[in-house]
Amino acid sequence: MSSLTFVGVPVDSVGRSGGTEHAPEALRELGLPAALGGPDAGDLDVRIRGEERDPQTGIVASPDVLATTSTVRGAVAELVSGGARPFLAGGCCSEVPGALAGARDALGRVGLTYLDGHVDLYDGETSPTGEAADMPIAVALGRGPAAWVEAAGGASVATEDVAIIGYRDKEESQTYGMVQPEELPGLTHLSVDEVRAEGSATTGERVVGALPSDLPVWLHFDVDVLDQDAFPATDYLMPNGMSWDELQPVLTALASAPMLIGVSLGCYNPDKDPDGACGRALVDALRSALAA
Repeated sequence: MSSLTFVGVPVDSVGRSGGTEHAPEALRELGLPAALGGPDAGDLDVRIRGEERDPQTGIVASPDVLATTSTVRGAVAELVSGGARPFLAGGCCSEVPGALAGARDALGRVGLTYLDGHVDLYDGETSPTGEAADMPIAVALGRGPAAWVEAAGGASVATEDVAIIGYRDKEESQTYGMVQPEELPGLTHLSVDEVRAEGSATTGERVVGALPSDLPVWLHFDVDVLDQDAFPATDYLMPNGMSWDELQPVLTALASAPMLIGVSLGCYNPDKDPDGACGRALVDALRSALAA
């Protein structure tokens, strides 16, 4: 496959320094840009600071979240318009609305495959934390906080062009009143148990095969789709996640989609990975998936 351009997005939607905002530099030191086969475009000038929920949007550090979305949107649009395929090394999932908005600005209709332990359909009211990482799918579908949707230029994807794979937060999300994925007609959503029952390779191939053959597709990979024992270097630890052996086939299938236009990676916290073991495993998995 053609190369991808490494772009660091050093943000953490908890609103404090450290954590996932250290991921781009850590992944750079672990050799991810070389594994992608393309140039290293450096880090975007973004940060999320502040621990208060905005009364209008319900988002922690709302001004910085909106500014980050605008910056990511512009950078992705420029790269995609120029024929490059960006690889956004987050950071957290708050990068996704800007990424999708930029791809949409450059190409029009786009699709999304979303490999994540969470559905991320909270909004500013239902999110228990107010962290932007709770809300990216809601924003991308135009259902999130109005100011954030506006910063993204409106909805970036249609429900029928989105596939959410590997989630396992249903009970928690129901407790907090998040809209459930089955309430959104046309949305493809497969829990980790459903992926496991079908087989992850089969799931990945089926999801890619169901997308229109001419639809440009963005892939987002949140490391918390992995089980807490397989990948402890993240902030939202949950049991019953994928093992590395379960992850690799579905990740490879999604990364091999013929119309893949970009990738985003989120929620790796190198502060919780002092020996770099999780980071090295992550780089190896991505290298293998993207080389297939």
